[in-house]
Amino acid sequence: MSSTPPDEPARQAADVLRRGGLVALPTETVYGLAGDARNAEAVAKIFAAKGRPVDHPLIVHLGDKAKLTEWARDIPDAAWRLAEAFWPGPLTLVLRKAPGVLDAVTGGMDTVALRVPGHPLALRVLELFGGGVAAPSANRYGSVSPTTAADVREELGDRVDLILDGGPCDVGIESTIVDLSGEDICLLRPGLITAEDLQRVAAEPVTSRPKAGVRSPGLKDSHYAPRARVLLASMDDADGEIERWRASGHRVGLLSARRPAALAPSVPWLDLGEDVFEQARVLYHHLREADHLGLEVLVAVPPVETGPGRALCDRLRRAAGLGSGGA
Repeated sequence: MSSTPPDEPARQAADVLRRGGLVALPTETVYGLAGDARNAEAVAKIFAAKGRPVDHPLIVHLGDKAKLTEWARDIPDAAWRLAEAFWPGPLTLVLRKAPGVLDAVTGGMDTVALRVPGHPLALRVLELFGGGVAAPSANRYGSVSPTTAADVREELGDRVDLILDGGPCDVGIESTIVDLSGEDICLLRPGLITAEDLQRVAAEPVTSRPKAGVRSPGLKDSHYAPRARVLLASMDDADGEIERWRASGHRVGLLSARRPAALAPSVPWLDLGEDVFEQARVLYHHLREADHLGLEVLVAVPPVETGPGRALCDRLRRAAGLGSGGA
């Protein structure tokens, strides 16, 4: 039996995209559900497969920062500085959209969200395809984002024409989103590229106060959520929360960076790890694991909310249905 050429999966994916089909695409953040961003029917398939509200904007993934001018207009110098520093990588820029960008992609807004992913397989697909792909996370709307090809199969099954397996995602949580469509630079969604990183490179202040009416991917108050109920607690309070829910007959687990000495053997411990970048890589795996274990309640101890830890706290608050908490 002859082996598949290494480039063949990327070529197959590009062909599927040209035909208006959907491809589960590995990126460094999470797996995306990709469709031709210039094809209204393909974009409609994305919304249908995810069960996503049609007024919710999508991120368009590009193969190179030079393609920014095909999708955006009035691009400020700060956007070019950020693209030069962080692309390919986990940063999404919200800019004023160029003429011809589909309203279905932007949720009817005058802005478009753009990024260049930092995964070699995704970049090769984009190179072969030649255009931009709308690619929200490849999961049902509101549920935990997939970080492996197996997660995509579990979530979407045959709703996807082709699933590319690029291995586990290196970053593990979604990109930082920053709005540069107005006078101020505004952080809309925290990620592993922090506000401090953005401000240093942009050489301008970065605020976290979005302008009125702004909509962006990943800002729903309840998002990234497993079927298990997620409750946030400090390490000191975790034991009490666990015992309270166990006493009422619920199957409970603990997600934390360290295991309490008094944790009952029957309570699964999901090890978040001490390093914040490792925490990001394993967070969604553990949220899915909670469901696979049949947990009804997951008590989660968030990391310290500084630097990249802000993004982890944001995702855990949304998993718990608490929104951004002002992050």
